[in-house]
Amino acid sequence: MERLKAVRPSAYERHRALLQEVVRALAAGECHRPFTEATGQDAADAGMRSTRTAAKVFGSLLGRPFDLDQPGETGRVATESSPYGIGMGIGYPSCDPAALVAAAERATAGWRAAGPYQRAGLAVEILRRLNTRSHELALAVHHTTGQPLEAAFRAAGPPAQDRALEAVAQAFAESERVPADLLWGGTRGSGEPVEMRGTCTLVPRGVSLLIGCPDFPLWNGYSGLFASLVTGNPVIVAPHPRAVLPLAITVRVARQVLAEAGHSPDIVALAVAEPEQRLHRRLATDPAVRIVDFTGSARFADWLEQHARQAVVFAHRTGLNAVIVDSTDDYRGLVRGLAHALCRCSGMVRTTPQNILVPTGGIATDEGPRSLRDFGADLGEAMDRLLGHPARVARLLGAIVGDEVRAGLAQAARQGTVVHASGALRHPDHPGVDVRSPLLVRLGARDERIYAREWPGPVSFLVGTDSTAHSLALFRGTVGRHGALYAAVHSTDPLVLAVAEAAALDAGVHLVQNLAEDFPADPSSAGADLPTAGAHFVTGRFRVVRSRRQVAAVATPAAGSEQVLVPDVGSAVALVDV
Repeated sequence: MERLKAVRPSAYERHRALLQEVVRALAAGECHRPFTEATGQDAADAGMRSTRTAAKVFGSLLGRPFDLDQPGETGRVATESSPYGIGMGIGYPSCDPAALVAAAERATAGWRAAGPYQRAGLAVEILRRLNTRSHELALAVHHTTGQPLEAAFRAAGPPAQDRALEAVAQAFAESERVPADLLWGGTRGSGEPVEMRGTCTLVPRGVSLLIGCPDFPLWNGYSGLFASLVTGNPVIVAPHPRAVLPLAITVRVARQVLAEAGHSPDIVALAVAEPEQRLHRRLATDPAVRIVDFTGSARFADWLEQHARQAVVFAHRTGLNAVIVDSTDDYRGLVRGLAHALCRCSGMVRTTPQNILVPTGGIATDEGPRSLRDFGADLGEAMDRLLGHPARVARLLGAIVGDEVRAGLAQAARQGTVVHASGALRHPDHPGVDVRSPLLVRLGARDERIYAREWPGPVSFLVGTDSTAHSLALFRGTVGRHGALYAAVHSTDPLVLAVAEAAALDAGVHLVQNLAEDFPADPSSAGADLPTAGAHFVTGRFRVVRSRRQVAAVATPAAGSEQVLVPDVGSAVALVDV
């Protein structure tokens, strides 16, 4: 008897249960984090490399070419340096942008034909493999962004993969909403009944461009990357020159999975160049690029929306994150939580508060009234206590990366009264690393030219206002003009909370109320994992094409005669954007 070979189940079949669990949780508004919840032996059983193995693998990447076998390669480029003193020297392929775009376009038809089930299954397979390399990815983020290692693991490991899995599930669910078969019934003008049948096909928009950010390349980049893949769009990944390795590893894993499944690996490609070549701008304005994802400064987000007119731009601005302080019944908790938010990751988190709006006349607290000066002094003292132990310095701050941050600290210190100076601190494991405490400067409400611009690094302003109503008006105006991602309000007055919520809705920013110890400062926060931009973040990546035709009519046969089919007499195709 001929021996039958076992047929390996498809990627979708292997991961169907997990995918359906996440889809169900999203529909129910529940939190389901399978990667994060798999800790210890569960993570090891799932194949996650140990920290020791990851360190060896990471070390093997240093000082060597990073091969991807991409089209249009013209040479090598190395743009990264570790603030922790190790030599990176990784040579990434420098490819002709036109060749990458052309290859992505050629791969589009096959990827579209794969259908949402196969695309979603392969996306989960990519995430599974990235999960096994979580510690390696954490080291890559640690040495390119300067983040503390624990924070880098959260921003590159299981929490980031769970966030990406939500994007996969949301894209898959939206794809399933598109019905495969259509049926219409009606009558002609003469009253004759007519029946129409047709098909409904999800059509990707085209080549997608992911522009990486320098501080949280995976946490901020995965949602757009996987949402585009599941909806059928090839993706060109253009990392920030300072943080290439985390996304390069991701691209390598994705290309391996795609090739093993019989698809073109050029569905995902890496685009790297020297900073002066302005590769991001060139790709963003390429006529074939139809989707652009970016998280970062409002200035570049504005540029993208103004110049990448051929594409759908999903730009998430960091902007002027604000805290409005009116009153509190937990003053010590408020001060501790705010100090923690200002310190974490040296102020480079996209939700770090920049402007703290406090009435000059002070605030009411459970410890009695506190003036603006008292509040500033207490906040500075809380930061000093927090950073008083070297272990906490290493765990919280991370290293300063880039001269732009150093110049910003020096310039901001000259703009007003320094409440808490930014001083050099010693890292217990890396004595030569540039580690600095946050800078807090007191300003008046009239100094809008200073606090109404984005400042890089650990720079925050304590802005004295005439009243809480004035604080809310400033928040509405500055954030409405310049953008933000988060705002926080602290008040015991329900009316103030209601007005703040209305202002946040008008400005389009996420709001947290009276959360002292859990301000959403980074991916480890319970409030930080808010989904990207709603359903349009997925549905904006595809169109729905409907093809329909008249069903052949069936004549009523006479007794003993055969049925006769009348040929189709019409057809129509409709293109519908969703």
